[in-house]
Parts: sequence; structure tokens; C-alpha cells
Amino acid sequence: MLRNDATHFGLVSRLIHWAMAALILSLLVLGTQLKTMQPGLANLWLYGLHKSLGLTALVLVAVRLVWHRISPPPAPIGPPRAWENRLAKAVHRLTYALLILIPLAGWAYASATGLDILFANRWVIPPIAPVSEAWENAAHLAHSVLTKILMGVLALHVLGALRRGIEGDGTLDRMIGG
Repeated sequence: MLRNDATHFGLVSRLIHWAMAALILSLLVLGTQLKTMQPGLANLWLYGLHKSLGLTALVLVAVRLVWHRISPPPAPIGPPRAWENRLAKAVHRLTYALLILIPLAGWAYASATGLDILFANRWVIPPIAPVSEAWENAAHLAHSVLTKILMGVLALHVLGALRRGIEGDGTLDRMIGG
């Protein structure tokens, strides 16, 4: 089953979800490591990799949002705890917003440095911010702060999924196996 139905996630939704999870985890680990490094010729490729993965994440979240329009996700299951379902919905919406804003802030940050932004070390991505120290500082701050917020939101997401998995309501099972 490729598409979602009223009670199950289809293969496409599950693949996008887990691909994004792996990509975001990779970006968080790589970005954290980059913060401790002094940029130089030996590690410049890691910065390019981070930018390419970030742009890939931005495209993938757009694909996921389009896919949810084509094949809406099933309604929440489990005991009717309205506050938990509202919290889960808020966490999902905030996650989507952050997954759009963080790469855009990173793109603006890279643009403001005046250096070319290469995707996959091959294609030049057009800048979205003027070359400016003020823009560079503001976009870097936004990228950093929003990423920290994302870490907290993702922790809530994972804890909620694990709780539902432990309770055995089927929510986690349908994201893993459909």
C-alpha cells in the first residue's frame, strides 16, 4: 500500500518520515561537530555537505507536505485524550515550521557570507540574502536558536511516540510497519 488510508500510513509516508529522521539526525550531529571546528581547507567539504543535506531536508519537507495533500495521514488513534492529541498536533506543526525555517536561515546565513553555495559540490544555489555582516549574524543566530528549539520539539515527538508504543495503542506500530 503506497498511499495512506483512514487507519494506516502508506509506504511513501513511512519512507519520507524515516528518511527525514535520518537526515535530520545527520544534520544535527554534523552541525554540532562543525560548531567545534575552525573552518579550513581540510574540513571545508563538511560545510558543503551540511549545506547540501540542509537543502535536501528543505526539499524533502516540501515533498512531504505535498504528499500529505495528495494522501492525507490517518487520524490519531488510541484513548481519546484530547490534550495529548492537541499537543501532538502542535508538535507536528512546529516541527514542519522549523524544518522550513532552519534551512532557510542557514541558506540566508551562507548567502550573507558572499561565498557561493554549492549543492552536492556541483550546482551553485542562488543567494537569498545580501552580502552583509548584519545579515550573516542575524541568520546565523536564527539558524542556531531554531535548531535548539527543534531539538526540544523532536525530543517531545520521540517521547510521545515511545509512550504510545509502550502503551501499545498502535500509533508507533503503524509508523514503523504501516
